[in-house]
Amino acid sequence: MKIGEVAQLAHCTVETVRFYEKEGLLPVPVRTAANYRSYTPAHVERLRFIRNCRVLNMTHGEIRSLLSLLDRPDTGCGAVNHLLEEHIDHVEERIRELTQLKEQLTGLRKRCRSEQRVDACGIVQGIVSMDVGSAQERHTHLG
Repeated sequence: MKIGEVAQLAHCTVETVRFYEKEGLLPVPVRTAANYRSYTPAHVERLRFIRNCRVLNMTHGEIRSLLSLLDRPDTGCGAVNHLLEEHIDHVEERIRELTQLKEQLTGLRKRCRSEQRVDACGIVQGIVSMDVGSAQERHTHLG
């Protein structure tokens, strides 16, 4: 298969296929005599796996770890379970962060209940007066 066919079957763009190849997540295919990439059904399956992991908000590092395990199918799945547990922990922390963000935004929104000049807007004044200090450390794999 050519790159366009693989992209279509995996529901992504050609650029995505090339990106995952460059990142080392998708093996580089053999080339034909005409120097075209020649993909196999295994490439499509792996690309779909990668894309599904991305839908689950997994990092490239997490995906790389899972793919490494997939490449050794006879090993136990304990490492897969551990990776998923860690990912769930990251998601739970991100939910806490987003909940806190929503509370901050809701509090700001309550500072302006009527149309007025921007320089008198409670939201703008609230943002200006926020004390964020240094960049807050995030406790998720998103950094």
